Amino acid sequence: MHKQTKNWTTSILDAGGSIGAIGTGVFSGGLLRGTDGVVRFDIDGIITGFIFALLFAFLVRCFIKHINKTPILKGPVVFSPKIPPKTLQSALENEPQLLGSSPNGKYYKAILDNGLTVAVKRLEPFEDCVKNKAMKRKIQRDFEMLAGLRHRNLMSLRAYVRESGGYSLVYDYVPMGSLDDVMKRVRENQLELKWEFRLRIAVGIVKGLHYLHFICDPRRLHYNLKPCNVILSSEFEPRLGDCGLATIVPNFCRAASGYNAPECFQSRRYTEKSDVYSFGVILGVLLTGKDPLDPFFWEAGNGGSLGHWLRQLQQAGEAKEAVDKSIFGGGSEETEEDEMLMAVRIAVVCLSDLPADRPSSDELVSMLTQLNSF
Repeated sequence: MHKQTKNWTTSILDAGGSIGAIGTGVFSGGLLRGTDGVVRFDIDGIITGFIFALLFAFLVRCFIKHINKTPILKGPVVFSPKIPPKTLQSALENEPQLLGSSPNGKYYKAILDNGLTVAVKRLEPFEDCVKNKAMKRKIQRDFEMLAGLRHRNLMSLRAYVRESGGYSLVYDYVPMGSLDDVMKRVRENQLELKWEFRLRIAVGIVKGLHYLHFICDPRRLHYNLKPCNVILSSEFEPRLGDCGLATIVPNFCRAASGYNAPECFQSRRYTEKSDVYSFGVILGVLLTGKDPLDPFFWEAGNGGSLGHWLRQLQQAGEAKEAVDKSIFGGGSEETEEDEMLMAVRIAVVCLSDLPADRPSSDELVSMLTQLNSF
């Protein structure tokens, strides 16, 4: 009996079940059909094909991710057609006029070659972060989102410039200055600010908060609401500045200023009700004319804070004693007094220790606009 040699005809079964003859011998990479009609798997070929498929998919994914990656923009990034990029760059290179400073940067007034005056906030350097490309892209996306905020009571970002170690943010220039500047002049008897204008300021601030909390998409928090971040027009129409910068800029300083809600220190949790607390302090400042860090509040019997002092007077039926005496005038005194006493009650509830006890900015718009028609 002679030894029979088996020949193998290699075939590949396609998706429709057809068989294509390739040749005679062993095929690595698919299904093998021998002359005896038995179909066998080539395991090594299947594993190799599977690995190559995974590798190909990975490379495609990396390529797509690369082409979709946000490019890091250089030079001035401008969101207003009124600001030519080269003109802005030139104005910033020349030493602009210093207006003031804060723990997070300095404020300047710059005049462009086309005659437009802008306000510039130069943020304090944070070099370690701006060297990180992922951080640069995140900050760039966040600035673009800020530039998209549009409301009459917000300071819109008009442009920004990435510089070595930090950023310069460009806004509309408002000559009146901030609410903080105005209230200092009021305390020094350099300016009279009657109830009509104080109420207008309060209503505008809460409308700006309402837009951030309920209307813009995605919804945002302010995080740093205080008088120096409330910019006033010549008609005392307020516009909120620094919206959301605390979550954008690394190591942003929100120093204790008397405007931060208790939970910011206790649990480091910040919500829209924390913004409402800050608004309550501002409303208290507008009503009383007092600075929340005034040593007066630490004197015996004064509650230890502006909010506790107002609550004590309200509960004792003496809320009128808290109101700044220079606030009266310009309207019916009796009507104004009723409005002010109601505003004291609103301030007190905004300054509740528990966030759940504070109203929303949506409810505040209704409360304040009912006091007067704007």
